[in-house]
Amino acid sequence: MKSFGKIRRIARCFSTISSSPLRICVVGSGPAGFYTAEKLLKAHESVEVDIIDRLPTPFGLVVINQFSRVAQNERCSFFGNVSLGSSVTLLELRNMYNVVVLAYGAESDRSLGILKEELAGIHPAREFVWWYNGHPDCRNLAPDLKGSDTAVILGQGNVALDVARILLRPIEELARTDIASHALAALEESSIRKVYLVGRRGPVQAACTAKELREILGNSSGLLALSFWIKDLGVYIKAADLVTTPADEIEMKNSRIRRRVHELLSKAVTPGCTPVAGQRELHFVFFRKPDMFLELDDNSGHVGGIRLEKTALKGDDELVRQVAVGTGDRWIRLLFCRLVLKSIGYKSVAVDALPFDTNKGIVPNDRGRVLADASRGNLQHEIGLYVCGWLKRGPTGIIGTNLHCAEETISCISEDINRGALASGSTKPGREGLMQVLDSRNTRVVPFDGWGKIDCEERRRGSLKNKPREKLATWEELLEVAC
Repeated sequence: MKSFGKIRRIARCFSTISSSPLRICVVGSGPAGFYTAEKLLKAHESVEVDIIDRLPTPFGLVVINQFSRVAQNERCSFFGNVSLGSSVTLLELRNMYNVVVLAYGAESDRSLGILKEELAGIHPAREFVWWYNGHPDCRNLAPDLKGSDTAVILGQGNVALDVARILLRPIEELARTDIASHALAALEESSIRKVYLVGRRGPVQAACTAKELREILGNSSGLLALSFWIKDLGVYIKAADLVTTPADEIEMKNSRIRRRVHELLSKAVTPGCTPVAGQRELHFVFFRKPDMFLELDDNSGHVGGIRLEKTALKGDDELVRQVAVGTGDRWIRLLFCRLVLKSIGYKSVAVDALPFDTNKGIVPNDRGRVLADASRGNLQHEIGLYVCGWLKRGPTGIIGTNLHCAEETISCISEDINRGALASGSTKPGREGLMQVLDSRNTRVVPFDGWGKIDCEERRRGSLKNKPREKLATWEELLEVAC
């Protein structure tokens, strides 16, 4: 365990700031959190920013040089392996810091609410992504990759495409990436050759971006796309599903992305309707929604298939967004499989003493300022408490979206600083107070240089296997290397 004296030494390099800086704590080290920290440090020379995250590795699952420079700023520190709620409470952070910015994202999943959703073999796509990316929470997920040649992914967003690419990509290509070793070993024995991407709406409304779709389909001259696409992949779409309505045309006219996605899907269709023997298959199933999961006949409690209901788009030519509704035709299609991945959206989780909208899965806020009691129409702000990222706006957008989101929140923080709404830095213990609390609870803090040790070790192990990195995928390994 880290002693208080050792934790104090972690922060010595940050002692050059003024004697009474404005002390800010950012909870969450993903893109939203780091963008927020970066902009605050640039906007205010007298602030001290501490970033905490429950993982010992910052940046979520993405390492970006720009974020490394933020963490190495003399007025910024990183505290990894620190969990909000158990290592330190929100109330404690608010007492220690002038400003607390919550940017910890969405770490739970939406439920379909249909029959037999609890069957084994049905997983959130988020957990599957964490599994192959080496997230320590999902090291033991053990998805069923050998019981069937078919997998069903519910959803057609970017995460769904990423998952499909992992399931269908040849193992020799995956072996050259930084995929976690346990996932690579499991995928090497995989029987999956067919993946069905099921969407409630049509090709015009598919939730993916053109860039992600282009990468998996390979219909681009870009070198980046060619490095991701799957050679000899059969793409199957019903021709009737590609026919557009007047309302679809309006949507495409109003959205360049939707028009481009429809064009890419139209060009990607494999000629003919008979799959080639041995070819991997990607099936886009539109205008269908899951109605019920089917259990294997042996009553083992494992999924064996899924029943889909036909849908139709509700709306008229004036609607910007068409909504899918069930038609009642529930036997339109059965898909038999032993692996189902739900990519239907994430949701954030609440912590004690935090206002939370359970229906929307967000913290009620006004441009990033947390609202004390929005349920009663009260627009009074929680002084010094802000949100950013998915916790603020919901699980939408791409990494770059977090930049604009952070700018709005920072604008509110700056307004409050400039009008004197926040307490003086001298009245808050900030980093010193946080270190005392963590030391009293024997928390094994991983500073930024601890992440550097993890990074070096993963790269060293990866070089031995001709990979970019060999990920440390258990809490024990990560903490042993970092501390």
